[in-house]
Amino acid sequence: MLYKLWQQTLKTHHNALAVHDAAAGLRHRFSDLQGALDQLPPLIPRSIHEISNQNGGLNFILQTLRSWRDDAVICPVENASPSLSTPPSLPAEVCHLKLTSGSTGEPQCVMFTARQLVADADNIRISMQLNASNPNLAVISLAHSYGFSNLVLPLLLHGHPLILVPDALPSSLRLAFELGCGLTLPAVPAMWRAWHRSGLLHDSPISLAISAGAPLPIELEQAVYEECGLKIHNFYGSSECGGIAYDDSNMPRNDASFAGRAMHGVSLSCTEEGIITVRSAAVGLGYLSSEKDGATTLGKAQFITSDLAEIVDDKVFLRGRMSDAINIAGRKLNPSDVEAALLTHPEVKHCVVFGVPSADTTRCEETIACIQVADGVIEDQLAEWLGDRLALWQMPRRYWLCQGLQPDVRGKISRREWKDKWFKLQE
Repeated sequence: MLYKLWQQTLKTHHNALAVHDAAAGLRHRFSDLQGALDQLPPLIPRSIHEISNQNGGLNFILQTLRSWRDDAVICPVENASPSLSTPPSLPAEVCHLKLTSGSTGEPQCVMFTARQLVADADNIRISMQLNASNPNLAVISLAHSYGFSNLVLPLLLHGHPLILVPDALPSSLRLAFELGCGLTLPAVPAMWRAWHRSGLLHDSPISLAISAGAPLPIELEQAVYEECGLKIHNFYGSSECGGIAYDDSNMPRNDASFAGRAMHGVSLSCTEEGIITVRSAAVGLGYLSSEKDGATTLGKAQFITSDLAEIVDDKVFLRGRMSDAINIAGRKLNPSDVEAALLTHPEVKHCVVFGVPSADTTRCEETIACIQVADGVIEDQLAEWLGDRLALWQMPRRYWLCQGLQPDVRGKISRREWKDKWFKLQE
């Protein structure tokens, strides 16, 4: 099915620009992609074909087409190391495997059919009103669910051209900006923050700015709009189901918990506990391993997330995660609220907040703030800053200044990973 859809794209856009490598100055038409694909030897049908970004974005795209052509099962990975050492037995309709980030637990492998991938691409294209005259700029990983759905699928299924740059540094983006066309730019909050601080966003040719992968600080969104006139659109999704909600408004949000409206083709509800449930044709078939309780959380076009939310009409307001909430003497603290307040400090580069058991059993847990800051910033300065922005009970009990704190390629910082590191330091 996917290769037939690619053939339709090829027929419609045969001589149009498909991929532009801004650094190398190379332009590839849709017909060029097919010509390069014809030179690749066939894969074993129903084999698992792991592909990564390590050999470049163009190769990733060609390997995707190769898998579609030869009826292989794609498993995008962030590096070239094999992730599935023993090929499992898969349902016949499965054509794609997604590895979740594992930011709140062990990574899981989610199975998808062709129709589910097509539905996700359609939901994104229609909700975001993607326009082929505004090429996608690829700074996020094509191997991640976000990059595959927002960059690869629109290119191959709908003829939406793609501009490749070597990395997300301002110097690389300027290469794309010099092409003289309006751009659609999906990115993560850490990238938007770095670009804003560098002054790159002033007078930039960005037609559509999208942020996903982690909560977008409202102060950053407002500052970019006030200083550059650029609205960053918040996008909320999950590897298991693709896009969930999208902020399609033209003005900055005034509520940090607002994640956007339910996307085209997506129906949302909340359980009695307030956990958001997604119903969509894009929801994955199930988890590859039966060890996860995926039988109740994923399947039959329904995905029960671990996110707490309120839904008013079709607007989604996120209230934290079941697994991340910190119990402060019976009060539930959303660590994202503390992180958002920390990120307003001009010298805070990255942060992650989590709870640990308190020595005082009546308090239940204590809040730890792990922070990467500029040289010279001390804990007292951070505490004073937060004191003007948070209630006393929301304040961290401990500050851990750590220069090694960095988001991964998906734009996320794993609370579980840094909590484990904290416990090891206390041993």
